[in-house]
Amino acid sequence: MSPRLDYKAVSPAAFKAMLGMETCVRGSGLEHSLLELVKMRVSQINGCAYCLDMHSKDARAAGETEQRLHLLAAWREAPLYSPRERAALAWAEAVTLVATNDLPDALYAQVQAEFNEKAMVDLTLAIITINGWNRLAVGFRAEVGSYQPPAAG
Repeated sequence: MSPRLDYKAVSPAAFKAMLGMETCVRGSGLEHSLLELVKMRVSQINGCAYCLDMHSKDARAAGETEQRLHLLAAWREAPLYSPRERAALAWAEAVTLVATNDLPDALYAQVQAEFNEKAMVDLTLAIITINGWNRLAVGFRAEVGSYQPPAAG
């Protein structure tokens, strides 16, 4: 598919605002590996090929295994994820699908058992941010495949 428009060039202020959210998430103290899993799972739900391409590359560059990435869509059945990752993934799914799903107290308690209050807010902001990126990339058909992760260092 051809890109519809370059949202970064058309609205630099909006792009800067999104980058500000991303910077906050990256500096939150949440584990990079956890954030990449959350970004991947939300992007799977939203069908965002651009973000799936980007975050699979970033996750692999940071040492994530192919097996965990391949099984992410079925994380509930796969024994490869920690209780903290499971809580984050469940929360990511529920927040992403909030229009059609409930955020039950049992899920909140599961997240609360793994994350302190600040981390819960930071995790939720990470979910909000990747949902925003997904909507920009899908809506304006960001070109898929050319992204390369930054050099390690």
